[in-house]
Amino acid sequence: MMKKLAAFFLTITLWSIPAFTQKTAPLRYLQSIPLPDLKAGDFDHFAIDLAGSRLFLTAEENSVVEVFDLKTNKLIHTIKDVDTPHSMLYLPESKQLWVVCGGDGALKIFNADTYAVTDTIKLAEGADSSIYDPAKHLFYVVTGGEDAKLDYSLISIVDTTTRKHVGDIKVDSGNIEALALEKNGSRLFANVRDKKSVGVFDRDKKTQLATWTLGDLTGNTPMAYDDASHRIFVVGRKPANMVVLDTDSGKIVVTLPAAEMVDDMAFDPQTKRIYVACGGFTVVYHERDADHYEELGRVATGFRAKTAFLAPQLKRLYVAAPRDKDKPAEVKIYELL
Repeated sequence: MMKKLAAFFLTITLWSIPAFTQKTAPLRYLQSIPLPDLKAGDFDHFAIDLAGSRLFLTAEENSVVEVFDLKTNKLIHTIKDVDTPHSMLYLPESKQLWVVCGGDGALKIFNADTYAVTDTIKLAEGADSSIYDPAKHLFYVVTGGEDAKLDYSLISIVDTTTRKHVGDIKVDSGNIEALALEKNGSRLFANVRDKKSVGVFDRDKKTQLATWTLGDLTGNTPMAYDDASHRIFVVGRKPANMVVLDTDSGKIVVTLPAAEMVDDMAFDPQTKRIYVACGGFTVVYHERDADHYEELGRVATGFRAKTAFLAPQLKRLYVAAPRDKDKPAEVKIYELL
């Protein structure tokens, strides 16, 4: 009898091993768009024109913005009138592409049909990360800091209706990275990288409200926000971890392992998935509830492929990989599973 029971449990164990290990990948590679004309150097951010089926990508070290057709998945235009482009904003109503240029501190506005410059707003040098408040038509752009040889940074505020620089939030930091906005409130969150913290600001009063520490996390670069769960996601480079913060208390809820050389991330509020682009992998997590998270898998994406864009409407993730010696730069396209 004992032998039969042992054999039974052994059979159950053997059958359960493949079911546990054969985990479905969260992404499926579809194809690549080669960019053979680009020299070596990193990308920074994407933007999308859903109605026009176009994707924009800043090749910061090549000082160009690449434009892709999302129906044919081909490169259709290169915008060259930009100096070290970083982040972008596409306004579908006016068909304008706003490009944040770090080299000369210019915010350049392009006619998205002709790709001609229609206006330039001068900001401080070191212009980099940005975020848009569509309710108030305000564009927040990080400027200054160590790239401008300043010991402070500015979060510059631009009214996209009047095209005017209407104010600044001064921050005691030489290195601010990603931003996030509270939808049902007036707070703005910023990765204050050189202070190893998240800065919390009142964007109406233009004042700092709080500083949230990140434990031993350093190199905190990308940020994403789940407004419904009141959770901020921050990923650092050393150690390569993702930290989840409670935006009511500022306390760390949980810490999960990520991958090396992180630079970009996105959160999908419909599926509750978090996509983190790192130097060689995109790591995907699932938010089961506000306090519980799990890693769904990590998909190899290529050399320094740390720039990504999530298009949930298309069920696609676009990942930019720079040139690696003789291997040309490319945009890799993945299906969300």
